[in-house]
Amino acid sequence: MSKNLVIVESPAKAKTIQGFLGNDFIVESSFGHVVDLPKKGMGIEIENDYKPVYEVTPDKQDVVNKLKKLSSKADTVWLASDEDREGEAISWHLYNVLNLEKKDTKRIVFNEITKKAIQRAVENPRQIDVNLVDAQQARRVLDRLVGFEMSPILWKKVKPGLSAGRVQSVTLRLISDRDK
Repeated sequence: MSKNLVIVESPAKAKTIQGFLGNDFIVESSFGHVVDLPKKGMGIEIENDYKPVYEVTPDKQDVVNKLKKLSSKADTVWLASDEDREGEAISWHLYNVLNLEKKDTKRIVFNEITKKAIQRAVENPRQIDVNLVDAQQARRVLDRLVGFEMSPILWKKVKPGLSAGRVQSVTLRLISDRDK
């Protein structure tokens, strides 16, 4: 077993990066997010500072099981999801769902899939940026809070199956206008 497990979001990236890193590394994909708020119910503990309640999505259970098995055998797990709030949240969720330990986990980011960029990332690991994770969670919670209440109205008034999700820009505009 390799001493290093690298987890990326995309299976296409995994194949390319594997070629750059060599035999000391195994590169696997999470295929994006592995956890989400539950499909049914709010999934947010409103009385507990709006804490989101995450669960492994059914379609990702096999991926999580595979990553748990591989990570338990690796000396170091390298979380290499994208360098944006969604990618940071994916790394944070993987860290938690795989029960990783801080001393054995490194966060790496790169803006291009080249050997030089990958090697530079491995030479310069960092910690998970909790501010980006919090930003993603705030967006997700806001989408759920507003969407959960608004979507049924859309179903009745406009068309069944419509979603009022991704509302952060509209909400921010309302708050900004009200503040002005």
